[in-house]
Amino acid sequence: MKLVTRDFSAILSRSPGRISILGYSILIALGTGLLLMPISTIAGHMNFVDAMFTASSAVCVTGLTVVDTFGTFTLFGKIVILLLIQIGGIGIMVLSTVFLFSIGKKISMTGRTLIRDTYSYGDGKGVLYLVKDVLRFTFVIEFIGAVFMFSRFYAYQPIDRAVFYSIFHSVSAFCNAGFSLFPNSFTDFQNDWILNLDVCMLIILGGIGFVVLTEIKQKFSFSRRSWAYFSLHTKLVLASTLVLLVSSTVIIFLLEWPNTLKDMTLPHQILASFFQAVNARTAGFNTVQIGNLTNETLFITIILMFIGAAPGSCGGGVKVTTFSSIIILGVSRFFGQEYPHVFYRRISNESVSKAVSLIMVSLLVVILGVILLQQVEIGDVSHRYCRGRFLEMMFETVSAFGTVGLSTGITPHFSVAGKFIIIMMMFIGRLGPLVIAIAVSRQGKPRHYSYAQENIMIG
Repeated sequence: MKLVTRDFSAILSRSPGRISILGYSILIALGTGLLLMPISTIAGHMNFVDAMFTASSAVCVTGLTVVDTFGTFTLFGKIVILLLIQIGGIGIMVLSTVFLFSIGKKISMTGRTLIRDTYSYGDGKGVLYLVKDVLRFTFVIEFIGAVFMFSRFYAYQPIDRAVFYSIFHSVSAFCNAGFSLFPNSFTDFQNDWILNLDVCMLIILGGIGFVVLTEIKQKFSFSRRSWAYFSLHTKLVLASTLVLLVSSTVIIFLLEWPNTLKDMTLPHQILASFFQAVNARTAGFNTVQIGNLTNETLFITIILMFIGAAPGSCGGGVKVTTFSSIIILGVSRFFGQEYPHVFYRRISNESVSKAVSLIMVSLLVVILGVILLQQVEIGDVSHRYCRGRFLEMMFETVSAFGTVGLSTGITPHFSVAGKFIIIMMMFIGRLGPLVIAIAVSRQGKPRHYSYAQENIMIG
């Protein structure tokens, strides 16, 4: 028995990513079991696939649902979903580390490696310092967000429900989960400036990453030189996030003002456009009906969902630094520059290589997911008889992979096989395709030689 345990530990230690896979799998299984309990649902029962789908969506902080969260689950079930979102958002290794420290044990080298890879990008302060900041930022920001939400919900709800709704939606927003207790998400609050901006700020703060938040806390000042003290990672995350938010807000406004925004005033049109631009990359809330958006807007949203949030954050996607690195590389090569650089710094070859690999693996995963979903849901049917289905299914697939949670409304109607495909897309998107690939691959011996180089014609 000891030999089996030792061998199992050795397998995990060779690839820390396997611990993430195992941890999230156990958490999903635990959440599924709790949601299957009669006390979790109003009807007293729930089928296994829907329970597993809901648990996976909560743990992977996605927000896609196959049942109405408010009308299906009891208070106990909603609390289970809330806890799954919180644990999934913070990261199971962080909570495990805090627990180990609380009982006086040391963190293993494997645990340190995994946390550093998840919440950092290089050498910095100690792991424990970073973990404390993660927890501190999480609970303080969620508390402040809940206070602002309570000021809006208290006006028309009993105080106990207003408190729970505020906590639930604040956690869901900061963890970029997109779960809502309202049947139509925030469509009934599309003109509420305080609530909309509160949700957006929670999503943005949860999406830029804990490392960036820590660096801002340490180095930010109102002097003009404070920007120079930030690392390249922080500068790139903040600049990329700002550019994406501004550009996507303008694009959504231009595409939707004669459509879903036509009955709103100009200020509310801008607010709704900004809200959707924020949620398209990371969370899954909405103030307009996603199913009513134009094809152009849906396609732009797919691109934003694929890009996602920042590394080490609660959001998914290939990450803004990955996307920015590829863009910077392309611009540099276009102007004949050998190396990509930005903010008077050169992006390392290793970072560019990782970015290209991640983009390629992610595209492969999304393409495979779309094909499989089309096969199980449509089958061998001519496109003439299922027009529009391709875009909708691609939208749902990328939403699951990017752990966004936006939906055109077709997810609840998927078959059992289709739901399992979406579950796998959420799981892969939460942990990252490269983590999955590295974790399940065999560790071969490194080669001490390379083959001769030869050029090929490109383009």
